[in-house]
Amino acid sequence: MNLIEFQKKLEKFENQPEVQILKNYSQHKGNTTFQHCKNVAIYSFVLAKRWNLDIDVDDLITAAMLHDYYLYNTKDMEMTNYQHGVGHPKTAIRNAEKHFYLNKKVRNAIASHMWPLPFSPLPRSREAALINMADKFCAYMEMCRGVHDIRLYLQKKAVAADY
Repeated sequence: MNLIEFQKKLEKFENQPEVQILKNYSQHKGNTTFQHCKNVAIYSFVLAKRWNLDIDVDDLITAAMLHDYYLYNTKDMEMTNYQHGVGHPKTAIRNAEKHFYLNKKVRNAIASHMWPLPFSPLPRSREAALINMADKFCAYMEMCRGVHDIRLYLQKKAVAADY
């Protein structure tokens, strides 16, 4: 699958009202949870293409867009960062199951995206491993580098590679 086909599938998924709700929640220094999840979906796909991995694109998009479907602003909750870190994947699965079918691969990708934090299951598919890595990279870029849309960063890197 090429990037244009991926973007069409991603756009179709992200336009669902149940996904649009993620725009109401903040995350990572000014980003919305929606934008963070979209960044993770895009970067996961880019890694899969770069490494020539055979993946299920629909599962990748579903898991990436729902991996932080916990539906609260962390600043409003009385929990530590650690409590949120280890607990939110289960909350995301519970919330997502109310609106979406989650197969075993998608459930594991959401559940394992915080690995290697304690009590986090291992990623058991290529899609889960990609989301795990992309989530950490995107969170770093958003929090430490001020990158809100990973596509802009990737475009700059593509231009720099031409030199």
